[in-house]
Amino acid sequence: MTSLSVEILAADAAEPITSAGNAQLGIAVLAGIAVIVLLITRFKLHAFLALTIGSLALGAFAGAPLADTIKSFTTGLGTTVAGVGVLIALGAILGKLLADSGGADQIVDTILAKASGRAMPWAMVLIASVIGLPLFFEVGIVLLIPVVLLVAKRGNYSLMRIGVPALAGLSVMHGLIPPHPGPLVAIDAVGANLGVTLALGLLVAIPTVIIAGPVFSRFAARWVDIPAPEKMIPVRPSEELEKRPGFGATVATVLLPVVLMLVKALVDIVVDDPANGVQKVTDVIGSPLIALLAAVIVGMFTLGRAAGFSKERLSSTVEKSLAPIAGILLIVGAGGGFKQTLIDIGVGQMILDFSENWSIPALLLAWLIAVAIRLATGSATVATISAAGLVAPLAEGMSTGEVSLLVLAIGAGSLFFSHVNDAGFWLVKEYFGMDVGQTIKTWSVMETIISVVGIAFVLLLSLVL
Repeated sequence: MTSLSVEILAADAAEPITSAGNAQLGIAVLAGIAVIVLLITRFKLHAFLALTIGSLALGAFAGAPLADTIKSFTTGLGTTVAGVGVLIALGAILGKLLADSGGADQIVDTILAKASGRAMPWAMVLIASVIGLPLFFEVGIVLLIPVVLLVAKRGNYSLMRIGVPALAGLSVMHGLIPPHPGPLVAIDAVGANLGVTLALGLLVAIPTVIIAGPVFSRFAARWVDIPAPEKMIPVRPSEELEKRPGFGATVATVLLPVVLMLVKALVDIVVDDPANGVQKVTDVIGSPLIALLAAVIVGMFTLGRAAGFSKERLSSTVEKSLAPIAGILLIVGAGGGFKQTLIDIGVGQMILDFSENWSIPALLLAWLIAVAIRLATGSATVATISAAGLVAPLAEGMSTGEVSLLVLAIGAGSLFFSHVNDAGFWLVKEYFGMDVGQTIKTWSVMETIISVVGIAFVLLLSLVL
């Protein structure tokens, strides 16, 4: 068999490493995914190991030589980590600076001071969405839950009326908006433009979070009427600090990478001339790496130094931010390896062959695949990575906007009906002091609403684009 270069593999233009027919490939894909699901759910194996073993099993079921399967997996892992690893790291640093400096608490306190009564659920959505931009979902929950519980207790609000909007804001950011790992990997896998995806993602996210947050919270509060659990109200991080960064500086720092990437996307659309000086500048400052790096450097001054951090404390904060993302990077990398294995055994062509005979739009197909994997594995990130690898060939011939919508369709599908195999399900259950049934009626239904409303707005945008 001819050896394939990394460049050809990375461009998804490799010849299939097996000549198996579509029937065998279909069975191999189902078997490979089943191995991953079984290892994660039944044997509680870490997703990195499950994806690695599943990739090898996929190649074996497809009849591919083991050496070629290993080559595909390692190549995919390397190119994926190279594409998104640094961005995930920079996002983690920015999020840690935001949390430890008290910047997140400053945003929370300022907005809550301006809101009351009926405006409170909308304030919680705003807080969660702004804070959720640079933070991973789990970190955002840990940061926001004390606020949710305190607001519900002191204001005598229904816990679900306050909590559901906050969870919706975090979840929508996690599934649809880069620089979160899932959207970043999907963008890399299908070759989407990050700036355009970010812009369209915001268009989809705003109405989605409104419907799944403040609107749905009215019903959730009727279905599950429980008080804030006293034992779950911890001390907030910034209570130990003598001073905190200002509200304006904090918001500006958080939004800086978003603004830079949106400016680049706008200039690319309006100017559309690579030789133009303005476009050359925005292409550099609006690239994800530079945009996030700029936010981190600025954040060291506007967040860290403003909170009185010494150089040593800043260095320690950066160091502590990187350790927790090792597992995420490995999962993302292994997912990229699984994606490349799917492509190299010829699954992409199989999907194209099947889709030609189906009357299902590509965006809906991408959503359904992500939904199936999400329900099976419980992981939004695994669902996004796997679905992106399966539907990547559908991006061929699509316009820039359509490819970005493909990413958003995958992201929406990856959030569908979180249940007992999702770590987020148990995190929410324990923090809010609910039983399994109450968690399903609130959190699981909210996730499903986000997924369904998200794909609905993606399909509506596709009619325009």
